[in-house]
Amino acid sequence: MKTDIIFYELIKELPQIFFELIGKPTTNPNTYEFTAPELKQQAFRLDGLFSPLPGFEEEPLYFVELQTYKDEEFYERLFGEIFLYFRQTRPPQREWYGIVIYDRRTHEVLPHPRYENLIEKHIHRFYLNELEINHQESPWLGIAKLLVETPSKTTPLAQKLISEVKQLPDEILRQKVIEFIQAIVVYKFPNLSLEEIQTMLDVSEFKNTRFYQSILKQTKLELVPTLLARGLSIQEVAETLEIQVEDVRQAAK
Repeated sequence: MKTDIIFYELIKELPQIFFELIGKPTTNPNTYEFTAPELKQQAFRLDGLFSPLPGFEEEPLYFVELQTYKDEEFYERLFGEIFLYFRQTRPPQREWYGIVIYDRRTHEVLPHPRYENLIEKHIHRFYLNELEINHQESPWLGIAKLLVETPSKTTPLAQKLISEVKQLPDEILRQKVIEFIQAIVVYKFPNLSLEEIQTMLDVSEFKNTRFYQSILKQTKLELVPTLLARGLSIQEVAETLEIQVEDVRQAAK
């Protein structure tokens, strides 16, 4: 399972985390929709976009990019995708921001001076491993930081977060957040069995939760091109990964 898969699923299902991360904790997440729109003709897909729902056009657009490696052409790609999106969709919003989230500062590539004005007005950068966590306020930033926490600190932080989340009054939200924390720990400790992780976190069995199954399926789909390149047929790939043939066909496109 990759960090970016979990991160985008995380902010899609729990947008409170995103808005607290960017310093807008009072934003009503129900006024936004999170998508990953595909741009026509260029084979581009935006990693993540928070776009205001109809009736909230005065709210800004947020283009979300998680960067976990150095990319010398990052800003060329980012601005190219954003302006192509504007050209193709012509959204009504006046305000827009590119939210660049690095797992750590060492993966940041300094932009060329030609982009200074754009970056000053429209780009905000954040570093997950440098997030300041205030356990007295909310667990949202702690969950984001858990993604990049060192193995030695992952378990105590996850235990602390689960303890905090259990105090949330909304039972559905509480269960959803705990599922995310569990899935992140599974990702961070791939050599541990689910039973060992359940014991570590003192939680009930979660292998059949919707989120775990969603991440598992996405992870399998990422293996499709590799298996096809090795000469397996679409049917053989589907049987090997235990997924539908149609899912394999879609992933192979």
